Amino acid sequence: MYFPKSDSWETVEPGDAGFDPGRFAEAMNAAALLDLGVSRDLREMMPDGTRHPNDRPLGPLKDRGLVNGLVLRHGYIVGEFGDTLAPDVTFSATKSYISAVAGLAQLDGLIDDLDAPVAETVADGGFEGHNATITWRHLLQQTSEWEGELFGIPDWIDRGRQVSGRAAEAESRVGGSAGLAESRRSLEFPGTFWEYNDVRVNRTALALLRLYGHALPVVLRQRLMDPIGASDTWQWHGYSTSGVDVEGQRIESVSGGAHWGGGMWVSTRDHARFGHLYLNRGRWDDRRILDGAWVDETVAPCALNASYGLMWWLNHEGSVSRAAGTAAFAARGAGGNVVFVDPETEVVIVLRWCRSARSAIDGFLSALKHES
Repeated sequence: MYFPKSDSWETVEPGDAGFDPGRFAEAMNAAALLDLGVSRDLREMMPDGTRHPNDRPLGPLKDRGLVNGLVLRHGYIVGEFGDTLAPDVTFSATKSYISAVAGLAQLDGLIDDLDAPVAETVADGGFEGHNATITWRHLLQQTSEWEGELFGIPDWIDRGRQVSGRAAEAESRVGGSAGLAESRRSLEFPGTFWEYNDVRVNRTALALLRLYGHALPVVLRQRLMDPIGASDTWQWHGYSTSGVDVEGQRIESVSGGAHWGGGMWVSTRDHARFGHLYLNRGRWDDRRILDGAWVDETVAPCALNASYGLMWWLNHEGSVSRAAGTAAFAARGAGGNVVFVDPETEVVIVLRWCRSARSAIDGFLSALKHES
């Protein structure tokens, strides 16, 4: 397994990497034609404040780039197209970076038990009452049912956006509260529903900030991004409303996506390094960055949604790739932003602004030669 240096990255011909050269070229050409086709002005993808005054861009935004991508095998670049060096908005793929910071906190002994209540170590008023029994696992699997307002945004903005789980299925059969009632789903006990909710993800980021007492971009840069040789071009933003006091110092708490602006701005090549770290279960060459057991836990399916782990999407039901097995997983965000990791073939694929990312991934995997 090859680990690229910070100032260089070796390439390998598709045939030498185990791909059929002709089919790989076809897959590369096809992917390069799959630009999302929407405006480059991302403000047009943002909510406009109709439902709530703060349901609008609160963090910085930038124009999106054009479709681009990169394929690694065994750590070598097999092929890339478009601008893979420019930092770009990555939407909810940012959530997997929050998961990585949680992994660092576990390695540092700040999180001893995923099933321990967050309130045992975070006492900032956010985990009281209904929220008192929420665990770290609930937060990272998006099953917390956390209730409240954070940085001026109420959690109910995202309630009912995407809900699943045994409770949701049972209640949908009898017309229960899993559906929307006056635009708001009724809350249940933590662990009852899996629900994609950005306010709660941002609450997770804030809880991790409380553990470290430092801004998460500082932790991520020192402990993960610099050791894996990432560039110095990436940025991680919060909102104009997300500053918090830590021992008298004002620190910006970052967001887990660009739903209201902010989030990670990162290049495709830096994404690829991040994916390669996870391919190798948290090890970078001879350096341990994340605990291998943590990475295994990260890609274990949530009981309420087999396609989700600890803020990573899993391929247990073919939702990421039809050509890959159940061991594959991905960081995913709006706009066709994907960091795909397949341990079985030792392939990492990063796609940006691709309107059919699953088809593009399948095309690359289908170009692999069958090894006897």
